[in-house]
Amino acid sequence: MDHAGFKAAFVRIVYARHNRSVLVRTALLQVFSELERTGGLGVDIGAGGSRLHPRLISLDRDPTGRPQTKASADALPFSDGSLGAVVSQEVFEHLADPIAALREAVRVLVPGGVLYLQTPFVIGYHDGPTDYWRFTRDGIERFLVSGGLDVERVEESVGAGTGAYRIAVEFSAVVAGSIWRRAYLPAKALAALWWSPLRLADHFTMTGPHRHRLAGGYLALARKPL
Repeated sequence: MDHAGFKAAFVRIVYARHNRSVLVRTALLQVFSELERTGGLGVDIGAGGSRLHPRLISLDRDPTGRPQTKASADALPFSDGSLGAVVSQEVFEHLADPIAALREAVRVLVPGGVLYLQTPFVIGYHDGPTDYWRFTRDGIERFLVSGGLDVERVEESVGAGTGAYRIAVEFSAVVAGSIWRRAYLPAKALAALWWSPLRLADHFTMTGPHRHRLAGGYLALARKPL
């Protein structure tokens, strides 16, 4: 495995585990079961080369990961009302014009089709290749309603433990990088391991009236009106 492959594997396995949270998996299973029941197809925006489900077309503007379709989120190559689901995991914060991307998602959905939107909340700046936005729980709901969707639910994808973990890791790396520029990435890798027990706090911070204040991220399910 080369350096780039090792780095990607380390990030996926150690640091970026939010896509494998119980709430994320449960919500995605709902989307997948709908596609299986209806026999429809969906698209996974910003998927790289990953394939979440056989009925989800992987789409990315970067061909490096070998997605099935190369396109950008604000110009989807699908006809109006042709897809049963649009999935987006941790992508909209990287889009210069998320409103245009939302319009495109709504356009390609069949009436009654579902949009699964997952975004980070508490996290440091992360290139992808750029990083523009953060969405609060209220902001996500308003954003989806503004696109003409019926919001079924907005909830934390990961809790305050993950939020604290991300900030602790980034803070450690920034401090090390301030002392010696080249120390940033090695320090971040070590901090990702050192601070990992913080994520255990998700188990008891995902309930209660204040859980949204330091959530690591949110997920939403919204539907195109019939």
